[in-house]
Amino acid sequence: METLVRIAEALGRFSARFVPSSFAIAVLLSLLTMGLAMGWADTSAGRVVDAWGGGFWELLTFSMQMALVMFTGYLLALTRPVRAALEHLAGLARSPRGAVVLMASVSMGLAYINWGLSLVASAMLVRFVVRRQPEVDYRLLVACAYFGLGATWHAGLSASAPLLVATPGHFLEKQLGLIPIDRTLFSPFNLGLTVAVVCGLTLLAWALHPRPGAAVRVDPAILEQLKDFEPPVRPREKSAAVWLDFSPLLNVLFGVLGLVWFGRHLWLNGGWKAINLNVVNFLFLTLAVLLHGTPARLLKASEEAASVLHGIVLQFPLYAGIYGIFKATGLTERIGQLFVSLSTTKTFPAIVYLYSGVVNYFVPSGGSKWAIEAPYLLEAARTLGVAPEKVVLAYAWGDMATDLIQPFWALPLLAVARLDFKDILGFLLVAFFVYLPLVTLAFFLWG
Repeated sequence: METLVRIAEALGRFSARFVPSSFAIAVLLSLLTMGLAMGWADTSAGRVVDAWGGGFWELLTFSMQMALVMFTGYLLALTRPVRAALEHLAGLARSPRGAVVLMASVSMGLAYINWGLSLVASAMLVRFVVRRQPEVDYRLLVACAYFGLGATWHAGLSASAPLLVATPGHFLEKQLGLIPIDRTLFSPFNLGLTVAVVCGLTLLAWALHPRPGAAVRVDPAILEQLKDFEPPVRPREKSAAVWLDFSPLLNVLFGVLGLVWFGRHLWLNGGWKAINLNVVNFLFLTLAVLLHGTPARLLKASEEAASVLHGIVLQFPLYAGIYGIFKATGLTERIGQLFVSLSTTKTFPAIVYLYSGVVNYFVPSGGSKWAIEAPYLLEAARTLGVAPEKVVLAYAWGDMATDLIQPFWALPLLAVARLDFKDILGFLLVAFFVYLPLVTLAFFLWG
């Protein structure tokens, strides 16, 4: 255990010294992708620049959806019922090691249900756990809050690729048909691997915590910034405007209408299969409005929730630019052809897993990336005689693997925790180097 701690701390010191900010990483990845497109995909510099600049705005809808995932989830986390539930959950940790074990298991469990819920609730749970266990290593605690995004989300109920290929009318239906989720998400392989990964990373979280006295405690200044939400005080003057702002009437009306729409949407569109990102955001917003009780409280909570969106707003266009390069220059095909040429029927799932992880580091968008990669990966699988569900799951697991060491999805968590990615990267690298060979071996044996 002490060896793992020393390795994590050494990696942490290295990252603190040499790993720049998340924005700098995004710029460096952009330059690297440009270089690969020009040198490997034989694309002119002008075309690469055009693809980069044009790609900036290709993911605006997706960017707003991601911002709303964080915003609505944060709003919901500031309501009294959710805050009470998080505080109760935080009280289950009886020691610093117990705190990181709790955080890791909650993060991965929630991510299996919904990745957005995990990202938001885990970020808020950090606040309550560190107050109850101030001796916990704060860096490790925040790192464990990110485990779900790299270990379980694309194997669970909000998985992009497996849900897409099970949906009638998906863009590959003529080529592939429908693959029901009992062959992917609910297959014995996927369920067994998910349980193994959750158990393994939870145990690793326990082992990574430094001995008493050696943990890096939360900075008192950060702890002060993590203060509780304080609702607005009602003004003394009496007026119709004040009454409306501090009355539950409008919130209740909005909440009831929202729940009616949500119920009708499920009823008319096939039940839980009709749930998507927009529906989840709508539901979170409706519940936040309803549970905050008054417009005044909701508006003040909105100010706090909006304060953590700066990373998404600033960096999403940069990653969209990288996506534009991959999409317009054929770089994805070049990389895919390389991996496919190195594959056999037995090794293809493991190769797809590793390949998907590599590309995900540059383009961290599971749904958009699947639209680019799926046609030639599935054609190669047909040629090699590999079942398509194996390709779908290998893609899904690879897509989330490098999330552990990619700062993109950590931005909302880091904004809430008041840390930079380099502060937690050492622990995440250790988790990644344990997790990667385990899952690679599983896909190799499955092949």
